[in-house]
Amino acid sequence: MTSQQATATRTRRGAPVIVDVEEAEAALVENYPHLVRLAYLILPAGLGRHRRVMNAHTLVQRALPRSASEPDPASLGVPGPRGPVDRSYALMRQEVLCAALAFEQEEGARGWLRKVATGVLPPHVWGLRLHPKAGGTDEAALDRALAGLDAPARAAYALLELENLRRSDGREVRKLLAAADAPDPRAALKSAEAVPYGLLGAGGFDPCTVQARPTDLLRRRQHGRAGLIAAAAVAVTAVLVAVLGGGPEPYSAGGPPNAYGAGFLDPAQLVRVDGTAWKRASRVDFTVWPARGGRAGDAKLLGRALQVWAHPGERVAVSATKGTTESLPAQPPQLLYAGDVDAAGVVLMYDGLRLVRYAEPRDGKGGAALDFTRVDGADASTAAVVLGRIDGNTRFLTAPWVTGSASRDLLGPGRPAQKLGRTADGVTDPVRMPGAGSDTSPAGANGPCGTSWPALEFQAAKGVGPGKPFLLTDLGDLVPVHLTYQAPDSATPAEAAGKDALASWARTACHLGSMRGMGVRTVNAWQYAEQPLPEDNGRAAWVCTRADTWTGTNGRTLALFLPPVAEPASPGAPVGQSTKDTGACGRSVPQVLAGVLWKSTAGHWYLLAAGSPDVARIEATGGVSGSAEGPTMAVRAEQGARAELSAVLDSGTGITTLR
Repeated sequence: MTSQQATATRTRRGAPVIVDVEEAEAALVENYPHLVRLAYLILPAGLGRHRRVMNAHTLVQRALPRSASEPDPASLGVPGPRGPVDRSYALMRQEVLCAALAFEQEEGARGWLRKVATGVLPPHVWGLRLHPKAGGTDEAALDRALAGLDAPARAAYALLELENLRRSDGREVRKLLAAADAPDPRAALKSAEAVPYGLLGAGGFDPCTVQARPTDLLRRRQHGRAGLIAAAAVAVTAVLVAVLGGGPEPYSAGGPPNAYGAGFLDPAQLVRVDGTAWKRASRVDFTVWPARGGRAGDAKLLGRALQVWAHPGERVAVSATKGTTESLPAQPPQLLYAGDVDAAGVVLMYDGLRLVRYAEPRDGKGGAALDFTRVDGADASTAAVVLGRIDGNTRFLTAPWVTGSASRDLLGPGRPAQKLGRTADGVTDPVRMPGAGSDTSPAGANGPCGTSWPALEFQAAKGVGPGKPFLLTDLGDLVPVHLTYQAPDSATPAEAAGKDALASWARTACHLGSMRGMGVRTVNAWQYAEQPLPEDNGRAAWVCTRADTWTGTNGRTLALFLPPVAEPASPGAPVGQSTKDTGACGRSVPQVLAGVLWKSTAGHWYLLAAGSPDVARIEATGGVSGSAEGPTMAVRAEQGARAELSAVLDSGTGITTLR
């Protein structure tokens, strides 16, 4: 009998569940990035990002059993199929969880000896320091929140987020923690649930997608034959840093900048626009934003920002929205703002394609941040930029053409907007981030919702922009998202400030959390159909939300069913989505079809379906059969029935539901 076929020696409740080594290895390889990400989230932040990356890979690689193994039944408690792949993955997850929780106790000589004994030495990288590619600014706040939790609470949070266990009542998480010998699973779960969720983007905290920076270049050169060359490099670096900032700065890694863009890193070359340029310009975008802020003349602060742009050091968290490069500028950047915002000194620049935000703590303690976001194609509705976030509150810098500013709760469509104060430089009073500090979630399966969803309501100067109030909301990027609304009888989106628009967004806003950190530019809520419900149960609306990004690609579409409700902010039910950019509900493909099983007040089940106004016929096949002429359909069905929907447009073209 080979080791791959050996019988497990451990005894468990019920019939033994055997996983051989080959199955375990296949599950580990297939799920390796997911398991490493799980370990990285659990490991303590005090290790530093490089050591967390290396140790996360080590823990997962050590998880592979040396002989056939049996997963703990608690690790199989999550509903799902029970094939070999699931059993193997459950074992790998359990081993990673146990190792990550025990890591802090194993650190030191005993831990090192155990690593040697298992035959799996930690991966080592010579001359480089690695860290995950930073996501949106929400992830920096999440990192700070996780740093304040103990290991079992971090593990609970990782399981809730990565294993999609939010919909359970916590029993599965507690079982998994108990199987990993966590001391108090119930307390750990409670601590984890206090952390705002939905902030972990698709690529956030991913130790398999890393950035590399040099470490000890000078020391290694000094031990080689290039001592004279190294000394010359030190001299050049010292001269450059002295020119830019008056001496070595704590947040820059130092070193000469690349030849490309090197000439644009002088604070004296920053482009500055006067405060009335927007009134004379043929286009209204970031090119006409003036230089504002109490430290716009602070050459040392500006020099530090530019030097960090060229060479961010270990104490700098660098983030870039999807599709945005972190390269040096191709022309002298334009200064938009430099000043003190709460506890940070902030510099905001624009290079013709991207916004670049540098923030450092005013007391010099802690890390700095360097954020990049693509904003090509900005217009008058791009009227605010995030200057800083602290304690769940955000301050924005508003465009010079904004004449009126207010804060509106999207979940209270009947409540008036509240005036939002601004300084003479256009900096707003603190605005609560959507979902921040909330411990409730009325719905919103894809992100935090809570009891309110703040939005900015701006009025632009006469002759600029849409001519009516427009709404923006914070989804974690530097630039808030422009919200629009499209009525059933309209061919184009309009501003979302009207009565019907606010009523629709009150039931849609909770689902915006699924779009955090994606570099979204606009989200349009298109109420594409209304339908009388069977048995005189009132009328339902169908809404398709379309998120378009600054890159013009990777958009997201979500269809919602809005039955009659007593509470105006009761979220609609998701009935279809497309994470691959098919163009549905957008300018290129202005059609949509979706369906849902619905139960009447009398207890009867129906298959409901609705398409865009140009749908001529809908047909259901499979578990439910039926058809209807026109853009809506209602067919009697059984509970749990599954059906395939298709439709034919007026043009004769066929479409199917969102996928």
